[in-house]
Amino acid sequence: MQFVVLLLGILLLLFLIIRVKLNTFVSLIVTSILVALGLGMNPANIADAIKNGIGSSMGELVIVFGFGAMIGRLVSDAGGAYRIARTLINVFGKKRLQVAVVIASFLIGISLLFEVGLVLVTPIVFAVALEADVPFLYLGISMAAALSATQGFLPPQPSPTAVATALGANIGEMLIVGIIVAIPCVIVAGPIWTRVVRKFNPDLFVVKKSLPAFGEIKQFKLEETPGFGLSILTSLFPVIFMILATIYELTVEGGKTPTNPQGLNAVVSMLGNPVVAMVIALLFAIWSMGYHRQRSMKQISATLEESVKSTAMLLMVIAGGSAFKQVLIDGGVGKAVQELMMHSKFSPIVLAWLITVILRISLGSATVSGMTASGLVLPLMHSMGADPVMIALAIGAGSLAASHVNDAGFWMFSEYFDLSVKQTFQVWTALETVISVVGLLMVLLMNVIIN
Repeated sequence: MQFVVLLLGILLLLFLIIRVKLNTFVSLIVTSILVALGLGMNPANIADAIKNGIGSSMGELVIVFGFGAMIGRLVSDAGGAYRIARTLINVFGKKRLQVAVVIASFLIGISLLFEVGLVLVTPIVFAVALEADVPFLYLGISMAAALSATQGFLPPQPSPTAVATALGANIGEMLIVGIIVAIPCVIVAGPIWTRVVRKFNPDLFVVKKSLPAFGEIKQFKLEETPGFGLSILTSLFPVIFMILATIYELTVEGGKTPTNPQGLNAVVSMLGNPVVAMVIALLFAIWSMGYHRQRSMKQISATLEESVKSTAMLLMVIAGGSAFKQVLIDGGVGKAVQELMMHSKFSPIVLAWLITVILRISLGSATVSGMTASGLVLPLMHSMGADPVMIALAIGAGSLAASHVNDAGFWMFSEYFDLSVKQTFQVWTALETVISVVGLLMVLLMNVIIN
């Protein structure tokens, strides 16, 4: 019965989002209430379940996600993203432009949302393609693959951070393993997949002189932008803190269980916490991309406020996904999945990936499908003794699969690359699925190596 209600709930959510065009957050909350009633929950407890679901995810995410968006916008508005891209391209030269674009997009993608990254990096990559007289899609596929992979696997991006938090996975460890998982995904879905697409769809690879989807593109003079080293340091500041803290915990004796709260262990633990790391990183970004660039506090504040505007609704969507997840858990769906899959011969990693893929195809949003899957998989993970980090990464891989018409990323890619719907399916949908499958294989491999 629980699965019937879940299926009907997903269909209702799709109907509200796609056909009715109702706001995603509102759709999630309405669906959560109706699904809770369908699951037989006490009506008096439904509001508490929704509040608990939202509260459990928002505590850490508000700072990590919000501050991360602020850092990314400060770097981009100061020209730091442009400096990173241009420097790498100049170093690698025209013959290895794809490699340069992959590295630049990967580094920029760690600190920027996919949508923001696509908006900021696309004009830069297009300008490079135009200058080098190569098809935009030749470089654009690699750019999109790198930006997408960082969104699926790497904290402090919102979706992997939210999933890791829900599953109780160590975020620093997930970041380290996630980088190892993401790199092969980018290589296969980027340069290699470009060759496949070019072989079967050569007509797509034409040199374009303009991008219809973009109006005025912000221009930077390279000499007026921040230095490459400072731009990289600012973008990756929180990532560096979390990686170093995790390496300390995994290698230094006593790092995991500090006995002296005033000692080095406690300090490292504090600095490696995503919340503290993001606070320090934002203060550094305000100096490096603000005061150091002779920008006034009024200008800096305007940038910070603009970044919040662009991310507020996504935070709401994550909150709605968390509410839906909590209703599914409290309503017994998680337990039903656990009982159904308990005697399955499939690996829990494969099951987590498969459940997320189904939700991704149904719901469209990678964030919502990841958060919903984490609620369904949590009891299964505990009963099968699976590694939370591996399960979180498997969910991340599944959340990227088969992007299609109910995903905003599908339409952004179509518009920015000036492709038809059919062409977008051939390039973007397939690209996302390649990342998902390669990601699953890498997670299975890393699980064997680590565990």
